Amino acid sequence: MGCNTAYGKYITVAKKPSHSRKMSVYSNLSHRLKTKKDTEIRKRAQYLATLPKHPLKRLLYRMHPKRFAAYWFSKQGAIMALKVTGVAILVMALLVGGLFAYFRKDLDAIRPGELSKRVQTTVSKYYDRNGALLWEDKGDGNYKLVVKSSELGSYLKNATIAIEDREFYEHNGVSPTGLMRAVLNNAGGGDIQGGSTLTQQLVKQVFFADEAQNRGLGGIPRKIKELILAVEVERMYDKDQILTLYLNESPYGGRRNGAESGAQTYFGKTAKELTLPEATLLASIPQNPSTYDPYNVAGHQGLIARQHTVINNMVDQGMITQAEADAAKKFPIIDSLKPESTQYAGIKAPHFVQMVRSQLENELGKATVGKGGLAVTTTLDQRIQQKLEESMNDMFKSSIPNFAGFSNGAATVEDTQTGQIVALMGSRDFSYEGFGQDNAAVASIQPGSTVKGLVYAELFQQKATGKPNYGSGTVLKDEPIDAIYGAKLQNADRKFKGNVTIRTSLATSRNIPAVKAMYLSGINPTLATIRGMGGTSYCTQGTEIQAGLSSAIGGCGIKQVDLVNAYASLARQGVYKPRASILEVKNSSGEIIKKWTDESKKIIDPQAAYIVSDILADDNARAGLFGRNATGMSIPGVKTATKTGTSDKGGFAKDIWMMSYSPALTMGVWLGNSDTTILKNGNSSLPGSIIAKVMGYAHKDVYAPEGKWKAGDWFIQPVGIQKIGNELYPSWWNKTQGQTNAKMIFDKASKKKATACTPDSAKIELNVTKMVDPVTKKDIFIAPDGYDSTADDDVHKCEDIKPSVSVTANKASGTAYTITASITQGTFSIGSVDIKINGTVVSTIAAPGPYTYTYTVPAGTTTAQTVTATVTDTGLYNTSASATIPAPT
Repeated sequence: MGCNTAYGKYITVAKKPSHSRKMSVYSNLSHRLKTKKDTEIRKRAQYLATLPKHPLKRLLYRMHPKRFAAYWFSKQGAIMALKVTGVAILVMALLVGGLFAYFRKDLDAIRPGELSKRVQTTVSKYYDRNGALLWEDKGDGNYKLVVKSSELGSYLKNATIAIEDREFYEHNGVSPTGLMRAVLNNAGGGDIQGGSTLTQQLVKQVFFADEAQNRGLGGIPRKIKELILAVEVERMYDKDQILTLYLNESPYGGRRNGAESGAQTYFGKTAKELTLPEATLLASIPQNPSTYDPYNVAGHQGLIARQHTVINNMVDQGMITQAEADAAKKFPIIDSLKPESTQYAGIKAPHFVQMVRSQLENELGKATVGKGGLAVTTTLDQRIQQKLEESMNDMFKSSIPNFAGFSNGAATVEDTQTGQIVALMGSRDFSYEGFGQDNAAVASIQPGSTVKGLVYAELFQQKATGKPNYGSGTVLKDEPIDAIYGAKLQNADRKFKGNVTIRTSLATSRNIPAVKAMYLSGINPTLATIRGMGGTSYCTQGTEIQAGLSSAIGGCGIKQVDLVNAYASLARQGVYKPRASILEVKNSSGEIIKKWTDESKKIIDPQAAYIVSDILADDNARAGLFGRNATGMSIPGVKTATKTGTSDKGGFAKDIWMMSYSPALTMGVWLGNSDTTILKNGNSSLPGSIIAKVMGYAHKDVYAPEGKWKAGDWFIQPVGIQKIGNELYPSWWNKTQGQTNAKMIFDKASKKKATACTPDSAKIELNVTKMVDPVTKKDIFIAPDGYDSTADDDVHKCEDIKPSVSVTANKASGTAYTITASITQGTFSIGSVDIKINGTVVSTIAAPGPYTYTYTVPAGTTTAQTVTATVTDTGLYNTSASATIPAPT
């Protein structure tokens, strides 16, 4: 259909349906794609037809440089390059993700708190009870002192950043520019640089120290871990925490890890106090700690060169001025280094501290102690320790050691109420050549007579019904008992004192009564009590276990610390407390892993302990051996109980002991030779000067101000104690047990039993107490004080000659007469002459006379007067003669 218009003719055509048009578009597109594909296939076929048929020749043809370049610079090559790049990126992403997932397990070790737990102090510190530092135990290997960020100076922090990681505050753990700079520098022949950031170095030191030397292909996994973990550390910790951890972990030469360790060692100050020259020197060390160790003289030139590099870097980074840098370089830093010291440098109370360390190794394990980082608060009181060391030094500076023949000594002081050791010396001087570091306070040494106090404590508490009980006044006869002892037994003076009380026997250290005491109590029960009181090491070494009765007089070895604790149990009225040397132990995290607790156990009856203490404090009782107020036994203003002892070898003294105690403190001192050489003089009072100085000071200057002791303090007498005269008996003692009364005639001159040769004038009949010796079963007669019922009169002999006398009475004037006695001495010297008138003594004239007396006859007298002169000599022999005065006319 058509139509004519003003503008022309048009034809109207019918429209096709819309779905027909879509089909036409799709058909055309499909046709075009197919045509294009066919064209490409045809071109490729034509191209392949031009190639050699052999595969190898075909490959070489394609690899021709011109054809290869033409391909990659063509549109087709560009498309291929994009495809390869996309695939590579995808593969790399998958690889990195896989590596991250594979090493992700290592991240658990550095969660917040874990990394800092690995960077811990390895130095254990030992303190006295008041917080005074005794020793820093740095161990035998590398050690580390860890401090807070506030304890690290800004000079040190800046110097470390300047030399190790100038971009520290910009990167997130890994520095690509740092890696590139290191690669370029190393490739260009400059000084070898590492591309690791400070964070990577920290990760390597903490987690991969054992793998750090592996720099080949085998080190790639470790390096990958470092990168991953460094990023993670940066995410978990802030920059100051990371820098602090690095400074606490890094090696600073020799055995020293951590900047604080280096600062204290090289400069004798804390890391916070370091000057610019000191800080820059310290910051120079971690790159090569073995070469740059300041004590390595061969490395000084390189160390100074690196220090200057550190200083220059600080200037470049605006941390210091050029003037400061120039001054730091000029400072003679090497000359300011402290001398290298030994492991024990500066240690206080060394024997005690080493004893504590050994105890911790036994209780916590060597691994725990070796790991370090412990804070150990000990029981030691440094004030008392210093006085002990001073007193011991005074002793060995004096002439006494040469006089007595000893070269060594040891002492222990224990707080009586707690069992805590407050002072200890194991030798005369820890630095003394040869045996100085040997601790004699824990060595097994025979205690001699000091053990007797413990032996009698067991005897006094015997309560068995029907058996004898004992007190300080009980007599255990000092007599030969070789048959019972099983060998020849003597006292130190080679004499026997006969009937002596236990008070006298213990105070003057008689051997035979002490052996009898153990015999009566039983060897095993007595040893059990001694060990139960704290003398745990007594008679426990080798053949000493079979020592028998010799253990009553110190025939076995014992550690001084144990003997002191046993005596402290006496001072606690029979209550045992374990000796202690540690109050508290904390690990590197500040957790308490050991703490002292008060424990106690009653071992002997308090009455028995009190009686022993009363005897050992009796200055009168020991006067016969030491005299009155002996040094160390009588301490001005401080009442103490004291027991001495001497052990021997072949009958000659080799060890000297003195034990001293009060309700507040207990102390023991040993003097002798480490090689057990015998002494020149075995006087057991020689330790007294040490005892007096230490016990006096500790009581009056330490314990009194702290309210732990006051003048006049002494043990409270237990209820039930019986006192008869000056003697003490336990409540269960029966004063009539096994006793009867008897009479015995004594000689007044010798004060011993009268014999047939004893003149009648010297005889006296006294009442005595009759008992039976519990050991020998022989009769014992206890005479009044001063008389000996065990010995016969040894003054008189039957052949003695008596003195002779004659007397005259000559008239002088009026009723006055001069009476004159003429004396002839017999065996004994003249004692005195009695002049009697009609039987009444009118004058006693002592020798040597003259033996004259003027007598006036009383007025009114009508009878003769009988004059008698009786001479008595010192042997108590007497003779009389008479004369007559006629009756007045």
